[in-house]
Amino acid sequence: MTERFAVTVPIAGGYEERHVYIYLPRSYFHQTEKRYPVLYMFDGHNVFFDADATYGKSWGMERYMDRSHTQMIIVAVEGSHDPNHGRLKEYAPFSFKNQEVGEIIGTGKMTMDWFAYELKPTVDESFRTLPDRNHTFIAGSSMGGLMSLYALMQYNHIYSRAAALSPSLWTNPRKVKNMITQANLNQHTVLYMDYGSSECRNHRGVRRLFGEVSSLLIQKGVMLNSRIVPYGEHCEASWERQIPFFMKTLLYRG
Repeated sequence: MTERFAVTVPIAGGYEERHVYIYLPRSYFHQTEKRYPVLYMFDGHNVFFDADATYGKSWGMERYMDRSHTQMIIVAVEGSHDPNHGRLKEYAPFSFKNQEVGEIIGTGKMTMDWFAYELKPTVDESFRTLPDRNHTFIAGSSMGGLMSLYALMQYNHIYSRAAALSPSLWTNPRKVKNMITQANLNQHTVLYMDYGSSECRNHRGVRRLFGEVSSLLIQKGVMLNSRIVPYGEHCEASWERQIPFFMKTLLYRG
């Protein structure tokens, strides 16, 4: 079951009311002593319901979770709908500039501070979670994928595993690489990261950059599941098809 609540999130210059979607497995309601790992997700409006999704197609996470009987709580926060590149600013760990969008002043640190130090404690107080690092994960796609990588590198004391689908590494490759090389990581750090083969045709140099970032992560000791998705595209329908892959990585215990 997925419930929806109003939350107040920090944005540049103030605060804004958004929705947070909370998925609870069916067992939550009759196994009243059981506690659950938690997966935090970006772009929450695109995660569960087609009616809420930006382009009319969601990831369908509720369907997958119910069908697979995955025992996990999911907390997905609605992203910015500000037409003035609000989402790019909110999900950018680093400022960047390009011809299409101009200069973007990233506020990703403010976003992640709220996720880690305000949202997570509230969730842990309100629901039967396993609040420790080993049971706390984060995931997203595109700019949300970049934020998931950022969270794993910079907030590694909180998130042990992440899934970064089609991460927007192109926004500031130099700072992404520096972030990885300078990260202070726990030895039990796991990452699923992918990119669609059809995306590679549309973005010059992305395959090379994806390989370089993957290599740096492996050198850093991250247990990495890195893949180019055959015929994968930059859209919710393609990311939905990757759910079994990244969920198995997040939950794999050997």
